[in-house]
Amino acid sequence: MTEPFSVPVTVRGYETDVQGHLNQAVYLQYAEHARWSLLHAAGITQSALQAKGVGPVALETTVRYRRELLAGDETEVTCAFLWGEGKTFRIEQTIRKTDGTVAAEITAVGGLMDLTARKLLADPRAYFKELAAEPALFGL
Repeated sequence: MTEPFSVPVTVRGYETDVQGHLNQAVYLQYAEHARWSLLHAAGITQSALQAKGVGPVALETTVRYRRELLAGDETEVTCAFLWGEGKTFRIEQTIRKTDGTVAAEITAVGGLMDLTARKLLADPRAYFKELAAEPALFGL
């Protein structure tokens, strides 16, 4: 298996809390940034999703905080899609400092919604495969 997709992110001072740690909500923003970066790298844009009448939705997210992040810390945020047979898929992500220290692990369950019917599509994998110029980035 190849390495998961990743993007670099530097912790900015305004993202920290009173203790100087990265604010807990910002971890989710970093994860979201990596997911949209993966879609973009695979050739999928928001406008292409809208034109197809579909949109990704988050159904569940779990964050495991492992080590603190401070302003100026350089990180890498990974993103790997794991496909099942149903309407949902899993996304596993790691936020890792450049020295290899794992700062957080994020696991999400998502789906692809029909924007007109407001229901999950039966086979999101097929839509991602059709829309992506680089489906291998999704493990397809």
